[in-house]
Amino acid sequence: MALDTLSPSDPLCVGIIGGGQLGKMIAHEAKRMSLKVVILDPTKDCPASSFADDQIVADFKDENAIRKLSSMSDIVTYEIELANSAALKELESQKYPIFPLPHVLKIVQNKYRQKLFLRENGIPVPEFALVTSESQLEGLCEEYGYPAMLKACEDSYDGRGNFIIASKDDISRSLQYFAGKECMLEKFVAFSKEISIMVARNIQGQIESFPVAENIHRNSILDTTIVPARISSSVQGQAKRIATKTASAFGSPGIFGVEMFVTRDNKVMVNEIAPRPHNSGHYANEACSISQFEQHLRAVMGLPLVKPELLSPAVMVNILGPDGIDGPYNIQGVSKICAVPGVKLYIYGKKISKYRRKLGHITATASSLGKAIERAKAAREMIKVDRAIGGR
Repeated sequence: MALDTLSPSDPLCVGIIGGGQLGKMIAHEAKRMSLKVVILDPTKDCPASSFADDQIVADFKDENAIRKLSSMSDIVTYEIELANSAALKELESQKYPIFPLPHVLKIVQNKYRQKLFLRENGIPVPEFALVTSESQLEGLCEEYGYPAMLKACEDSYDGRGNFIIASKDDISRSLQYFAGKECMLEKFVAFSKEISIMVARNIQGQIESFPVAENIHRNSILDTTIVPARISSSVQGQAKRIATKTASAFGSPGIFGVEMFVTRDNKVMVNEIAPRPHNSGHYANEACSISQFEQHLRAVMGLPLVKPELLSPAVMVNILGPDGIDGPYNIQGVSKICAVPGVKLYIYGKKISKYRRKLGHITATASSLGKAIERAKAAREMIKVDRAIGGR
């Protein structure tokens, strides 16, 4: 489908599986273009509900709910990998426009299948193997060396599906940690930096990539994104070529977050792929000529993509739920943050805080990267998440 006309009196409807912060920001861009938005999410007051015209309250994998969403929508997309890829594949066979294509979701949902796909398409990845037994895992650890990274193949995100095997003594405990789950072992990458690129492909096959972002993780969750990444032009070129090759290999409309390692000898290899907008692309809202959310909508609607231009250096910092708060919360320091030049505050609207849950983010822009880093640091120190007691 290639789109050329929009009718506010009979708006095109975008169905989104997932109503978290990514769904909220996709919906925000959709409403700017006077599109109708329907979301499918199990939480009635999820972040995206504030922008949606309608919501189906159901599990992401609910086949009947997905069919209903498809019947209500002109295009279906998703902001979470937990969607039911088999149900989406069946609907695709019935000519429902679903982007990224369901086969992409199926590949990405399983980390072993994802790594196989990448390797088969000539995209550099760390050494890896499927785990079949404890004795085989022990042999793999000896081959790869310690430490090694054991990963659950499915239903894991934000580091929750990772276990670092530091020595032989950890092998039994690592398998107990993932009891009943399919696992893969990956050779540990001694990286100098973690980077990512948002890259989009539209229905016509046009591919455009965003600037290279440098990512800093704490406890396996993204803490800070710095743009432009502090890497050489050679490494930057490698990363862009790999991102473009990845989008081409998938052959699907949509935006993809390509997370990569830069090794100590300046080689780039892919860690993981997200077939959707990504936390590390939030900076583009303020710092680029187009946001990742608009680019994603352009891609799935058959519109031309634009080459994103970096308008200013930027630093994005996540606001995470602190330990000890599992319930309603307040975000303190809003007035102070709003007084910092070049700083934008995003509060996602999640009603409940949990430990390490993404509650919002701060983006700082400035004329120089050093200044943006200073502003982000200052804003981070001003903000505090605490328990909500009573009213405001």
